[in-house]
Amino acid sequence: MIFSTLEHIFTHISFSIVSIVITIHLITLLVDEIVRLYDSSEKGMIATFFCITGLLVTRWIYSGHFPLSNLYESLIFLSWSFSIIHIVPYFKKQKNYLSGITVPSAIFTQGFVTSGLLTEIHQSEILVPALQSEWLIMHVSMMVLGYAALLCGSLLSVALLVITFQKDIKIFFKSNHLLNELFFFGEIQYRNQRSNVLRNTSFFSARNYYKSQLIQQLDNWSYRVISLGFIFLTIGILSGAVWANEAWGSYWSWDPKETWAFITWTIFAIYLHTRTNANLQGANSAIVASIGFLIIWICYFGVNLLGIGLHSYGSFTLTSN
Repeated sequence: MIFSTLEHIFTHISFSIVSIVITIHLITLLVDEIVRLYDSSEKGMIATFFCITGLLVTRWIYSGHFPLSNLYESLIFLSWSFSIIHIVPYFKKQKNYLSGITVPSAIFTQGFVTSGLLTEIHQSEILVPALQSEWLIMHVSMMVLGYAALLCGSLLSVALLVITFQKDIKIFFKSNHLLNELFFFGEIQYRNQRSNVLRNTSFFSARNYYKSQLIQQLDNWSYRVISLGFIFLTIGILSGAVWANEAWGSYWSWDPKETWAFITWTIFAIYLHTRTNANLQGANSAIVASIGFLIIWICYFGVNLLGIGLHSYGSFTLTSN
């Protein structure tokens, strides 16, 4: 009873803190960046990390097994993964480009956990025989950490595509505007307007420079985070194959979960391959990562809706109050 109460407290405190943090982020979007507000949001994510850690430890103690046996527990661990990915750049004193990704992701997962849709699997149960193994911690934790990192990296790639697409649209309209001036106005008027354009050249050059720098930074961060997630995913798949051989007598059974995990691994392997070609970096590789974002959710969440295959113990049914 005590542990259940503690779990309830940690769950709602962490969700409340993340809600406050995302509110602070919205304020900083509307006004100029305030250092104190930024530091408060970073400290809020650190507090969230410790709250979710306390939640996982509490559930581990009273359940007697590592809390990764069903979707409810894996979502909590996913939220914990987002928080730890968020605070790593903070402790390294680097500019955190991930804050706009990790905070909404954490509040999304925390909100889904506390929404009541998964009430049937809130209570901890005895592990099924297939999960009663030391490989549980290794395999599932690596997979969820990999999903978290790949999701963050993919969303950075989506942001890169949005900024790049917006930049191209603006350049297109600017070029059309100059063409219209050339063909439909007199030469004298065009020369006068050209002088105004030249006076504003420094402003547009500076803005384009900072935008190009932002795109480059998003591309670099996306590559770094996806590379880390790909390592976690690879370790998770390999450890899962060894575990499957011990539990079911086969390293690979083309189970729906295994198949989509392999598809996810292939997509991000293609992404990393495109990064080796300078002509395919930037928007081209970002498109591959954006496709990977959808594939991850199918693998992690969509397959569980089917409730079929050897991983059917991770299935669930949505309920409403």
